[in-house]
Parts: sequence; structure tokens; C-alpha cells
Amino acid sequence: MNIKDEITGYSSENILDNNALIPLQRNLDRNRAVLRIETILKRFIDIIGSIVGIVCLIPLTIIIWIANLIVKDNGPIFYTQERIGKNGKIFKMYKYRSMVVGADEKLKEYLEKNEEARKEYAEYKKLKNDPRITKIGAFLRKTSLDEFPQFINILKGEMSLVGPRPYLPREKEEINGFFNYIMSCKPGLTGFWQVNGRSDVTFTDRLDMDMKYYYNHNLKMDIKILKDTFVNVVKKEGAI
Repeated sequence: MNIKDEITGYSSENILDNNALIPLQRNLDRNRAVLRIETILKRFIDIIGSIVGIVCLIPLTIIIWIANLIVKDNGPIFYTQERIGKNGKIFKMYKYRSMVVGADEKLKEYLEKNEEARKEYAEYKKLKNDPRITKIGAFLRKTSLDEFPQFINILKGEMSLVGPRPYLPREKEEINGFFNYIMSCKPGLTGFWQVNGRSDVTFTDRLDMDMKYYYNHNLKMDIKILKDTFVNVVKKEGAI
């Protein structure tokens, strides 16, 4: 019986023929070569982009420092938080501080006292009207400037310009069976989730979008996401 394989185009009669497998092997080798080239190009783009971003950090940090002095916010300018990186490795992600000092403890206390806020946070992993955000922090978040220090993470190789947004360690259990798939990609400064309604999607929707990125990502897709992110930030539609 001659059963044709819809994927390879070879029938069951000739699939054991080594000569018949040569074109298939060449195709697989070609795909691997393309993947290697795209990986190298992506890292090159990450390095160039991160260097440009870090140069911008210098004047931006001075401006934020002055702004904090004006509003009498004496807390640190930068904030580090543990996030899950590629293959589940924990790393410290850098941000400009946009919340009050001791924000994590204040969140726990706030959620214990506010049932509606607990439900909102359980579904979205964030609060629309977060009382912990500072005056300067609100502007930084609206313009996505709070994420700029992550160009340092990108230069270090812990993050990429594009990829799934890095998850918190406490969210690992809720990621569930998607964990190994999503974590096989290097986390990004922006990604598929960010250009498809970051501020308006649930945690479950986010997982779905990250899985779509896992199955479909390539260099062309990454470049489109970068372009869409720039447009969204300029229009102030959501945040990175």
C-alpha cells in the first residue's frame, strides 16, 4: 500500500530508501541554518539597541533625579526585581522606581483589606488604580520610560528587545504546563502581549499570547512587534 506522508511528500514504500531521505535532511539542515542566522542577527540587533538605550539612560536618569527632588521623593531612582528568565533562570530586572518604597509589603496589606482589589489582582496581576504609584512614577509608566533600565539586562544577555514579558517567580505555578514552552524564549522588553492590549488582558490571555509567540516567532515577527511597540508608545496606548 502506498501511503503518502503529507508533511514530507514521501510514500511509505520509499521512506526507507536513504536516497529518498536526502532532500528531507537538506531541508532540515537549511531550516537549522536559517534559525542560527536569525539568532545571531537578533542578538546583534539587541546589542545595538541596548547600547543606544543605555546612552539615553544617562540624561534620563538626571532628569528623573531632579523631578524626584522637586516632589520631595527621596527614595532610590532604580528598582530591581527578581524575574524568571530563559530556561527558568532567575535574574534581577532593572526598572526606574515608579512606586513607593516597600511597595510589595504595601500591596499585600492593601489586598488583605480590599476584596475588590484582590479579585482584580488575581485576574490581571495588576491594579488599574494602584495606590502605590508615585507622582513621577505615574508619568514614567504612562510613557513606558520606567522600563528603560532593562536595556542593561538586554546588553547582559538576560533579556532581548522582543520576547515574552518576564514573569515573577510567584507566578510560576499559575503558568502551569506552559512554563517550559514560554521559558524556552528569552524574555523581552516588549512582545506580542504588549502590542495586543497589555493593559486590558487577563493573566490567562497573556499566557495564550505568549504561547502564540512561542509557536510563531521569527526575526520578521520581532521587527514588526518593535515597530508596533514604537507606534503604541508614541500614541500612549498602554505601556511596554
